[in-house]
Amino acid sequence: MAKLIYGDRIGRQGKLVASCCAAIFDSSRQKLLLTRRKDNGRWCAPGGAMDPGESASEACVREVLEETGLVVVVSRLIGVYTDPDLICEYPDGNRIQPMSMFFEVTLTGGALCLTEETTEVGYYTRDEMKTMDIMEDLHERIDHAFEGAEAAYIR
Repeated sequence: MAKLIYGDRIGRQGKLVASCCAAIFDSSRQKLLLTRRKDNGRWCAPGGAMDPGESASEACVREVLEETGLVVVVSRLIGVYTDPDLICEYPDGNRIQPMSMFFEVTLTGGALCLTEETTEVGYYTRDEMKTMDIMEDLHERIDHAFEGAEAAYIR
């Protein structure tokens, strides 16, 4: 099970890894799609690490399909998020400092389903999310997604 560890410049203890995640709104733009991770039972936006040889938008599209069954296209960059005081530690001992790009995407096909990586999926309002066990590093991104600012955030 992956866990987040915080500490002063703890990112130095990990490998820097580029990743992406997707903001998928319902038709009213009042709810955002979240997935419950199989590895730790926590809620997050669909996403994951980029593979060598793919672009950030290709990685986002691939990860959404793998985790939700949905086909999407990237619409805009919401923000780029890094934190030198955070690492993600995996059961195999790997430690990474994520550099995550958060994209708003548009649904073009597929069917929402559970996958090997998810135990639950659904669209939730901001109020509903307040009672959910959401990965800590996602709260700011959710706020930014709902704000809908034209310029991307750089954190």
